[in-house]
Amino acid sequence: MPPFDFRRPRLFVADALAPDLTVTLTREQGNYLGSVLRLSAGETILVFNGRDGEWEASISGRKRPDSLTILTSTRPQDHLRDLAYVFAPLKHARLDYMVQKAVEMGASSLQPVLTRFTQVSRVNCDRMRANVIEAAEQCGILSIAEVAEPLPLDRYLAARNARRLLIFCDEAAELTGPLRALEGRQALSDGIDVVVGPEGGFAEEERALLLRQPRTLQLSLGPRILRADTAAVAALALVQAALGDWAAGG
Repeated sequence: MPPFDFRRPRLFVADALAPDLTVTLTREQGNYLGSVLRLSAGETILVFNGRDGEWEASISGRKRPDSLTILTSTRPQDHLRDLAYVFAPLKHARLDYMVQKAVEMGASSLQPVLTRFTQVSRVNCDRMRANVIEAAEQCGILSIAEVAEPLPLDRYLAARNARRLLIFCDEAAELTGPLRALEGRQALSDGIDVVVGPEGGFAEEERALLLRQPRTLQLSLGPRILRADTAAVAALALVQAALGDWAAGG
């Protein structure tokens, strides 16, 4: 795998990427390149679309950048492990943080679920997608995590693939070493769902519903109660270390 280039700006574009193609920039992208980064025609950046890998591109435009010419491939497209982060949404900046960190930790999809103690009733999925793209741009990530529409917890559980491993992060779980608890578990080709609840925790009927799911591991994240955005980072780090692409040979 070619090394990451963190010195040049990276930009997500929706267009197909191949040599000599021209990509028209949105006004926001042109303003970002020209006014924020102070780049001009002839300078190069890196671009990706989540499908065709990463490419070097040359900026064009007279008054401000308005298009890109695709030059050469710098990295081939990769593919994320099938790791879904399932969470009760938070308010504003803390939800932004949670989404960005889940992307950095390698989540391939984000599924908001509404529970009894969820703090918000409406979720701005467009804002979540913008945060997914921003995190990918800044961290050298090539694959774009999917953002699903929010569902009530019971509807999500009724529709999910029961062959997937469900890791239920539960403050009421027995305090055992989480890495030991994950040892021996196999994330088969059907994937992994990591579930973290709201600040107020799960209601008892919700906990019972989660524990009735097939292939469920009730996981403690330690002796302290973590805020939901902190729990996201902790849970995904543990899962990646034990079963994901941090594991030896992953």
